[in-house]
Amino acid sequence: MKTLLELFLKGGPVMWPILALSVVGLAILVWKAFEIRAGRRGPKGLVVVSTIITAEPMLGILGTVTGIMQTFGALNGADGVANPMSATAGIGEALITTAAGLIASLILLFPYNVIDEKVED
Repeated sequence: MKTLLELFLKGGPVMWPILALSVVGLAILVWKAFEIRAGRRGPKGLVVVSTIITAEPMLGILGTVTGIMQTFGALNGADGVANPMSATAGIGEALITTAAGLIASLILLFPYNVIDEKVED
């Protein structure tokens, strides 16, 4: 099994915005949880988390597209010769970013729904 860092790096450049958005989303949710505990229940910040939850799977799909583009580039080859090893790297990038976008979104989705429900009460 690959380490998490190796997997992250194999996901390509789209993994960085997925990571950044996840950190921002989690930070906002933790902040909102502390606010709710303190008795303040305003919706401030939840729109950002909702947008992040929507954007992360789209970023995963963007990583899929860039990975498949890399695959086709490797299959065409610069000198007309296909490079199967590079093609598999592109497919790996596509799958990793798709999974990362979905997982990151799901991790934020459930606590977001709980906090959003408490804010609306």
